[in-house]
Amino acid sequence: MSPALLEVDRLVVEFTTDNGVVQAVNDISFELHQGQTLGIVGESGSGKSVANLAVMGLVPQPPGRIVSGDISFRGRDLRSLTSRDWSAIRGKQISMIFQDPMTALNPYMTIADQLREVTQRHLGHRRRVAIDHAVEMLERVGIPAAGQRVFDYPHQFSGGMRQRVMIAMALSCKPDILIADEPTTALDVTIQAQILDLMKELQRDVGTAIIFITHDLGVVANICQEVMVMYAGRIVEHAPVGPLFQQPLHPYTLGLLKSGPRWDQRITGELDAIDGQPPDLSRLPAGCAFAARCPYVQDRCQKELPPLVFHETTPSGRRGQACFHDLTTSLHNACEELEQ
Repeated sequence: MSPALLEVDRLVVEFTTDNGVVQAVNDISFELHQGQTLGIVGESGSGKSVANLAVMGLVPQPPGRIVSGDISFRGRDLRSLTSRDWSAIRGKQISMIFQDPMTALNPYMTIADQLREVTQRHLGHRRRVAIDHAVEMLERVGIPAAGQRVFDYPHQFSGGMRQRVMIAMALSCKPDILIADEPTTALDVTIQAQILDLMKELQRDVGTAIIFITHDLGVVANICQEVMVMYAGRIVEHAPVGPLFQQPLHPYTLGLLKSGPRWDQRITGELDAIDGQPPDLSRLPAGCAFAARCPYVQDRCQKELPPLVFHETTPSGRRGQACFHDLTTSLHNACEELEQ
């Protein structure tokens, strides 16, 4: 396998709040290779977005801070970069589609000005060429009458159309890494499919690697090669997408899969839900953070923190999970139940 484009090693990110120190990201490690799509899933507050804001050098300081860990892009230490260094990388080599386009777009600038700023800075486009490129990108993300709409302001667009503008901006320079934070949440299924096809095209053309943050497991199954499941700031399972859907190794992953509808089954009653609520990140328990909600909890889980252990290799890659439970018995039975 070729050297990793991005390497994150034992990253820890904390926020200081009125209620104490919140451990938003707690000792996570992963790699991203050229042309790969890594899905990151988990409930709100699990640390998905914060981990990737750290990769982009965008953790607000204060109240946040990267406590420890290494982040490198093509072997370059991202934590040591200056603001000037980052301005040359963001938008060109590493780009991000932010979760909330209303706050990410400048309300005082037209869409044309915001899109052309990216290509003029990074690609050296002259104004007219940059505007033509902006119109082309808006057309590719499905905005009608793009030649006229490009001169509108963000407030003149719907939420879904603002999201498409953000996607067009992120893809404009064909980045090496695209971090997509819930990019299709506000889009109807037709436009969603169009955006996913555009991302796949970008991968085919220039080998862009994608980190896809989402709650939609259907999208993960469609676009990702590997999946990282996060809970309470930690990785609880990391696996190739096929094996993870066929037989999850962590009770939380199983709960996520069982809580959503399946295309091949008719819903005859209520969907399964994971009992309880995620823990307070400022008061994490000594043991497994999922123990209070886990149907397979043991005494050991309450006292010890299970490490993420990679113990199984499949033809599509390594598998690992952070759980003390004997997964070959009860989870296997639960997976059979899931398939019925």
